[in-house]
Amino acid sequence: MKLPRINTPKILIISCLIALFSITNLTNLRASSGSEGEEKKGGDTEFIMHHIADAHEWHLITIGHTHVTIPLPVIIYDYEYGFKMHMSSEFVDADHNPVEVDGYMLEHGELHSTHHAEFLDLSITKNVASLFLSVIILVFVFLAVAKGYKKGVSAPKGIQSFFEPIIVFIRDDIAKVNIGHKYERFMPYLLTLFFFILFNNLLGLTPGAANLSGNIAVTMTLALFTFFITNFNGGKAYWMHILWTPGVPLPIRPVILIVEVIGIFTKPISLTLRLFASITAGHIVVLSIVGLGFILQSLTVGIVGTLFSTVISLIEIVVALIQAYVFTLFSSMYIGQAVDDGHH
Repeated sequence: MKLPRINTPKILIISCLIALFSITNLTNLRASSGSEGEEKKGGDTEFIMHHIADAHEWHLITIGHTHVTIPLPVIIYDYEYGFKMHMSSEFVDADHNPVEVDGYMLEHGELHSTHHAEFLDLSITKNVASLFLSVIILVFVFLAVAKGYKKGVSAPKGIQSFFEPIIVFIRDDIAKVNIGHKYERFMPYLLTLFFFILFNNLLGLTPGAANLSGNIAVTMTLALFTFFITNFNGGKAYWMHILWTPGVPLPIRPVILIVEVIGIFTKPISLTLRLFASITAGHIVVLSIVGLGFILQSLTVGIVGTLFSTVISLIEIVVALIQAYVFTLFSSMYIGQAVDDGHH
Protein backbone atom coordinates (compact mmCIF):
# COMPACT_ATOMS: atom_id res chain seq x y z
CA MET A 1 0.00 0.00 0.00
CA LYS A 2 1.41 3.34 -1.08
CA LEU A 3 1.60 5.86 1.72
CA PRO A 4 0.43 9.41 1.00
CA ARG A 5 3.16 11.93 0.38
CA ILE A 6 3.84 14.27 3.30
CA ASN A 7 3.93 17.90 2.26
CA THR A 8 6.64 19.10 4.62
CA PRO A 9 6.61 22.81 3.61
CA LYS A 10 2.87 23.11 4.26
CA ILE A 11 3.20 21.39 7.64
CA LEU A 12 6.01 23.79 8.57
CA ILE A 13 3.97 26.82 7.48
CA ILE A 14 0.93 25.70 9.52
CA SER A 15 3.14 24.99 12.54
CA CYS A 16 4.76 28.40 12.28
CA LEU A 17 1.35 30.09 12.09
CA ILE A 18 0.13 28.28 15.20
CA ALA A 19 3.34 29.19 17.03
CA LEU A 20 3.03 32.80 15.87
CA PHE A 21 -0.46 33.25 17.26
CA SER A 22 0.52 31.50 20.47
CA ILE A 23 3.35 34.02 20.84
CA THR A 24 0.82 36.79 20.18
CA ASN A 25 -1.26 35.75 23.16
CA LEU A 26 1.78 35.24 25.38
CA THR A 27 2.83 38.76 24.40
CA ASN A 28 -0.56 40.07 25.41
CA LEU A 29 -0.33 38.22 28.72
CA ARG A 30 3.07 39.72 29.47
CA ALA A 31 1.90 43.19 28.48
CA SER A 32 -1.14 42.78 30.70
CA SER A 33 0.99 41.95 33.69
CA GLY A 34 2.98 45.11 33.05
CA SER A 35 -0.22 47.16 33.10
CA GLU A 36 -1.25 46.12 36.61
CA GLY A 37 -0.53 49.55 37.98
CA GLU A 38 -2.57 51.19 35.26
CA GLU A 39 -5.54 48.93 35.96
CA LYS A 40 -5.84 50.32 39.48
CA LYS A 41 -6.23 53.80 38.03
CA GLY A 42 -8.18 53.15 34.87
CA GLY A 43 -10.05 49.91 35.53
CA ASP A 44 -9.63 46.33 34.42
CA THR A 45 -10.15 47.26 30.76
CA GLU A 46 -7.35 49.82 30.66
CA PHE A 47 -4.78 47.48 29.12
CA ILE A 48 -7.26 46.41 26.40
CA MET A 49 -7.90 49.96 25.22
CA HIS A 50 -4.18 50.66 25.44
CA HIS A 51 -3.39 47.83 23.02
CA ILE A 52 -6.00 48.68 20.38
CA ALA A 53 -5.40 52.46 20.46
CA ASP A 54 -2.87 54.39 18.40
CA ALA A 55 0.36 55.57 20.05
CA HIS A 56 3.44 57.72 19.44
CA GLU A 57 5.68 54.71 20.02
CA TRP A 58 5.61 51.11 18.84
CA HIS A 59 5.27 48.95 21.93
CA LEU A 60 6.44 45.38 21.28
CA ILE A 61 6.45 43.62 24.65
CA THR A 62 6.71 44.26 28.39
CA ILE A 63 9.18 42.05 30.27
CA GLY A 64 8.72 42.59 33.98
CA HIS A 65 8.86 46.37 34.32
CA THR A 66 10.87 46.86 31.11
CA HIS A 67 8.97 48.19 28.10
CA VAL A 68 10.48 47.13 24.77
CA THR A 69 9.42 49.84 22.31
CA ILE A 70 10.46 51.35 19.00
CA PRO A 71 10.57 55.16 19.26
CA LEU A 72 8.76 57.04 16.50
CA PRO A 73 9.19 60.62 15.23
CA VAL A 74 7.04 63.23 16.97
CA ILE A 75 6.53 65.97 14.39
CA ILE A 76 4.92 69.20 15.63
CA TYR A 77 3.92 72.24 13.65
CA ASP A 78 3.81 75.13 16.11
CA TYR A 79 1.90 78.07 14.61
CA GLU A 80 4.33 80.48 16.29
CA TYR A 81 7.71 78.72 16.01
CA GLY A 82 7.22 76.42 13.02
CA PHE A 83 8.19 72.76 12.77
CA LYS A 84 9.68 70.82 15.67
CA MET A 85 10.74 67.18 15.59
CA HIS A 86 11.73 64.84 18.41
CA MET A 87 11.72 61.10 19.00
CA SER A 88 9.01 59.73 21.27
CA SER A 89 11.69 58.27 23.58
CA GLU A 90 12.67 61.82 24.56
CA PHE A 91 9.26 62.38 26.18
CA VAL A 92 9.79 59.74 28.92
CA ASP A 93 12.44 59.33 31.59
CA ALA A 94 14.22 56.16 32.71
CA ASP A 95 11.14 55.11 34.72
CA HIS A 96 8.85 55.66 31.72
CA ASN A 97 7.26 58.74 33.27
CA PRO A 98 6.32 61.64 30.96
CA VAL A 99 8.69 64.61 30.78
CA GLU A 100 8.43 67.98 29.05
CA VAL A 101 10.35 68.47 25.81
CA ASP A 102 10.53 71.85 24.10
CA GLY A 103 7.23 72.94 25.66
CA TYR A 104 5.32 69.75 24.89
CA MET A 105 4.41 66.57 26.76
CA LEU A 106 3.12 63.13 25.79
CA GLU A 107 0.64 61.81 28.34
CA HIS A 108 -1.70 58.82 27.88
CA GLY A 109 -0.96 58.79 24.16
CA GLU A 110 -1.93 62.45 23.71
CA LEU A 111 0.42 65.28 22.80
CA HIS A 112 -0.28 68.64 24.44
CA SER A 113 1.43 71.96 24.86
CA THR A 114 2.52 73.08 28.31
CA HIS A 115 2.34 76.75 27.29
CA HIS A 116 -1.10 76.48 25.61
CA ALA A 117 0.28 77.05 22.13
CA GLU A 118 -1.72 76.22 19.02
CA PHE A 119 -0.14 73.38 17.04
CA LEU A 120 -0.71 70.49 14.65
CA ASP A 121 0.38 66.97 15.56
CA LEU A 122 1.90 65.51 12.38
CA SER A 123 3.69 62.65 14.13
CA ILE A 124 4.49 59.25 12.62
CA THR A 125 2.34 57.25 15.03
CA LYS A 126 2.16 53.48 15.34
CA ASN A 127 -0.73 53.27 12.85
CA VAL A 128 1.05 55.51 10.35
CA ALA A 129 4.22 53.41 10.63
CA SER A 130 2.14 50.27 10.14
CA LEU A 131 0.54 51.89 7.08
CA PHE A 132 3.98 52.52 5.56
CA LEU A 133 5.00 48.94 6.36
CA SER A 134 1.91 47.47 4.69
CA VAL A 135 2.46 49.62 1.58
CA ILE A 136 6.07 48.44 1.32
CA ILE A 137 4.95 44.80 1.62
CA LEU A 138 2.21 45.32 -0.98
CA VAL A 139 4.61 46.95 -3.44
CA PHE A 140 7.23 44.23 -2.91
CA VAL A 141 4.71 41.38 -3.33
CA PHE A 142 2.95 42.68 -6.42
CA LEU A 143 6.12 43.80 -8.17
CA ALA A 144 7.21 40.17 -7.80
CA VAL A 145 3.85 39.01 -9.20
CA ALA A 146 4.05 41.49 -12.10
CA LYS A 147 7.60 40.35 -12.85
CA GLY A 148 6.30 36.82 -13.36
CA TYR A 149 3.78 38.04 -15.93
CA LYS A 150 6.40 40.10 -17.77
CA LYS A 151 8.46 36.97 -18.30
CA GLY A 152 5.55 35.49 -20.22
CA VAL A 153 5.57 32.20 -18.34
CA SER A 154 2.40 30.23 -19.14
CA ALA A 155 2.14 28.46 -15.79
CA PRO A 156 2.42 30.72 -12.71
CA LYS A 157 5.11 29.82 -10.19
CA GLY A 158 6.03 30.79 -6.66
CA ILE A 159 4.31 33.84 -5.23
CA GLN A 160 2.49 34.40 -8.53
CA SER A 161 0.76 31.02 -8.25
CA PHE A 162 -0.52 31.96 -4.78
CA PHE A 163 -2.01 35.34 -5.70
CA GLU A 164 -3.27 34.62 -9.22
CA PRO A 165 -6.35 32.59 -8.08
CA ILE A 166 -7.31 35.42 -5.71
CA ILE A 167 -6.93 38.03 -8.46
CA VAL A 168 -8.99 35.91 -10.87
CA PHE A 169 -11.65 35.42 -8.17
CA ILE A 170 -11.94 39.19 -7.61
CA ARG A 171 -12.18 39.74 -11.36
CA ASP A 172 -14.66 36.98 -12.24
CA ASP A 173 -16.80 36.65 -9.08
CA ILE A 174 -16.81 40.22 -7.80
CA ALA A 175 -16.03 42.78 -10.50
CA LYS A 176 -17.65 41.14 -13.54
CA VAL A 177 -20.72 39.99 -11.65
CA ASN A 178 -21.49 43.33 -10.00
CA ILE A 179 -20.12 45.91 -12.46
CA GLY A 180 -20.59 44.17 -15.79
CA HIS A 181 -18.74 45.00 -19.01
CA LYS A 182 -17.20 48.15 -17.49
CA TYR A 183 -15.40 46.15 -14.80
CA GLU A 184 -11.86 46.60 -16.19
CA ARG A 185 -11.91 50.31 -15.38
CA PHE A 186 -12.36 49.60 -11.67
CA MET A 187 -10.20 46.49 -11.29
CA PRO A 188 -7.07 48.37 -10.07
CA TYR A 189 -9.10 49.99 -7.30
CA LEU A 190 -10.87 46.79 -6.24
CA LEU A 191 -7.63 44.79 -6.18
CA THR A 192 -5.85 47.50 -4.19
CA LEU A 193 -8.77 47.74 -1.79
CA PHE A 194 -8.97 43.99 -1.20
CA PHE A 195 -5.28 43.36 -0.65
CA PHE A 196 -4.73 46.52 1.40
CA ILE A 197 -7.47 45.51 3.83
CA LEU A 198 -6.39 41.86 3.86
CA PHE A 199 -2.71 42.58 4.50
CA ASN A 200 -3.47 45.07 7.28
CA ASN A 201 -6.00 42.70 8.86
CA LEU A 202 -3.36 39.95 8.95
CA LEU A 203 -0.59 42.29 10.13
CA GLY A 204 -2.86 43.34 12.99
CA LEU A 205 -2.83 39.74 14.27
CA THR A 206 0.96 39.53 14.58
CA PRO A 207 2.76 40.13 17.92
CA GLY A 208 3.05 43.80 18.85
CA ALA A 209 1.27 44.92 15.68
CA ALA A 210 -0.79 48.06 15.15
CA ASN A 211 -4.58 47.99 14.93
CA LEU A 212 -4.73 49.81 11.59
CA SER A 213 -7.88 48.14 10.20
CA GLY A 214 -9.54 48.75 13.56
CA ASN A 215 -8.94 52.51 13.30
CA ILE A 216 -12.17 54.21 12.26
CA ALA A 217 -10.27 56.99 10.48
CA VAL A 218 -8.67 54.42 8.17
CA THR A 219 -11.90 52.55 7.45
CA MET A 220 -13.69 55.86 6.87
CA THR A 221 -11.03 56.92 4.35
CA LEU A 222 -11.43 53.64 2.44
CA ALA A 223 -15.22 54.07 2.48
CA LEU A 224 -14.89 57.64 1.19
CA PHE A 225 -12.80 56.39 -1.75
CA THR A 226 -15.68 54.08 -2.67
CA PHE A 227 -18.17 56.91 -2.09
CA PHE A 228 -16.40 59.33 -4.45
CA ILE A 229 -15.67 56.71 -7.12
CA THR A 230 -19.30 55.60 -7.04
CA ASN A 231 -20.87 59.04 -7.32
CA PHE A 232 -18.35 60.58 -9.72
CA ASN A 233 -18.95 57.68 -12.11
CA GLY A 234 -22.72 57.67 -11.67
CA GLY A 235 -24.56 57.67 -14.99
CA LYS A 236 -27.85 59.22 -16.00
CA ALA A 237 -29.87 56.15 -14.96
CA TYR A 238 -28.24 56.18 -11.51
CA TRP A 239 -29.02 59.82 -10.76
CA MET A 240 -32.50 59.63 -12.30
CA HIS A 241 -33.28 56.69 -10.03
CA ILE A 242 -32.27 58.81 -7.04
CA LEU A 243 -33.76 62.17 -8.05
CA TRP A 244 -36.83 61.02 -9.98
CA THR A 245 -37.49 57.38 -9.14
CA PRO A 246 -39.48 55.80 -12.00
CA GLY A 247 -42.70 53.95 -11.29
CA VAL A 248 -43.41 55.86 -8.06
CA PRO A 249 -46.59 57.99 -7.70
CA LEU A 250 -45.87 61.71 -7.82
CA PRO A 251 -47.04 62.51 -4.23
CA ILE A 252 -44.65 59.89 -2.82
CA ARG A 253 -41.62 60.95 -4.87
CA PRO A 254 -40.44 63.70 -2.43
CA VAL A 255 -40.34 61.10 0.36
CA ILE A 256 -38.48 58.62 -1.86
CA LEU A 257 -36.05 61.38 -2.84
CA ILE A 258 -35.16 61.99 0.82
CA VAL A 259 -34.72 58.26 1.41
CA GLU A 260 -32.51 57.88 -1.68
CA VAL A 261 -30.32 60.88 -0.78
CA ILE A 262 -29.88 59.56 2.75
CA GLY A 263 -28.98 56.18 1.21
CA ILE A 264 -26.09 57.79 -0.67
CA PHE A 265 -24.44 58.68 2.65
CA THR A 266 -25.44 55.62 4.67
CA LYS A 267 -23.53 53.32 2.30
CA PRO A 268 -20.04 54.65 3.20
CA ILE A 269 -21.08 54.83 6.86
CA SER A 270 -22.02 51.14 6.83
CA LEU A 271 -18.73 50.25 5.11
CA THR A 272 -16.82 52.26 7.73
CA LEU A 273 -18.51 50.76 10.77
CA ARG A 274 -18.62 47.16 9.53
CA LEU A 275 -14.85 46.84 9.04
CA PHE A 276 -13.98 48.93 12.09
CA ALA A 277 -16.33 47.03 14.42
CA SER A 278 -15.40 43.55 13.16
CA ILE A 279 -11.64 43.99 13.50
CA THR A 280 -11.77 45.91 16.78
CA ALA A 281 -14.23 43.45 18.33
CA GLY A 282 -11.94 40.53 17.50
CA HIS A 283 -8.99 42.16 19.26
CA ILE A 284 -11.12 43.09 22.27
CA VAL A 285 -12.45 39.53 22.62
CA VAL A 286 -8.96 38.02 22.54
CA LEU A 287 -7.54 40.52 25.03
CA SER A 288 -10.59 40.15 27.29
CA ILE A 289 -10.16 36.38 27.48
CA VAL A 290 -6.45 36.77 28.17
CA GLY A 291 -7.18 39.40 30.85
CA LEU A 292 -9.52 37.07 32.77
CA GLY A 293 -6.53 35.27 34.24
CA PHE A 294 -5.26 38.50 35.80
CA ILE A 295 -8.67 39.77 36.87
CA LEU A 296 -9.50 36.48 38.61
CA GLN A 297 -5.89 35.97 39.76
CA SER A 298 -6.04 32.37 38.52
CA LEU A 299 -3.20 30.53 36.76
CA THR A 300 -5.62 27.89 35.45
CA VAL A 301 -7.94 30.49 33.95
CA GLY A 302 -4.91 32.22 32.44
CA ILE A 303 -3.63 29.06 30.74
CA VAL A 304 -7.09 28.02 29.48
CA GLY A 305 -7.77 31.59 28.35
CA THR A 306 -4.49 31.70 26.44
CA LEU A 307 -5.28 28.46 24.61
CA PHE A 308 -8.83 29.59 23.89
CA SER A 309 -7.69 33.01 22.65
CA THR A 310 -5.16 31.26 20.39
CA VAL A 311 -8.05 29.40 18.74
CA ILE A 312 -9.97 32.66 18.35
CA SER A 313 -6.88 34.29 16.86
CA LEU A 314 -6.76 31.55 14.25
CA ILE A 315 -10.44 32.17 13.52
CA GLU A 316 -9.59 35.84 13.11
CA ILE A 317 -7.50 34.89 10.08
CA VAL A 318 -10.74 33.78 8.42
CA VAL A 319 -12.47 36.96 9.64
CA ALA A 320 -9.63 39.04 8.14
CA LEU A 321 -10.23 37.40 4.75
CA ILE A 322 -14.02 37.69 5.00
CA GLN A 323 -13.94 41.39 5.89
CA ALA A 324 -11.63 42.18 2.96
CA TYR A 325 -14.01 40.26 0.69
CA VAL A 326 -17.15 41.93 2.08
CA PHE A 327 -15.72 45.47 1.79
CA THR A 328 -14.64 44.82 -1.80
CA LEU A 329 -17.92 43.10 -2.66
CA PHE A 330 -20.11 45.96 -1.43
CA SER A 331 -17.84 48.52 -3.08
CA SER A 332 -18.22 46.73 -6.41
CA MET A 333 -22.00 46.54 -5.92
CA TYR A 334 -22.26 50.29 -5.27
CA ILE A 335 -20.04 51.07 -8.28
CA GLY A 336 -22.04 48.66 -10.42
CA GLN A 337 -25.31 50.38 -9.52
CA ALA A 338 -23.77 53.75 -10.42
CA VAL A 339 -22.35 52.80 -13.83
CA ASP A 340 -25.37 50.71 -14.88
CA ASP A 341 -26.86 52.31 -17.99
CA GLY A 342 -30.31 50.92 -17.28
CA HIS A 343 -30.36 48.55 -20.26
CA HIS A 344 -30.68 44.81 -19.60
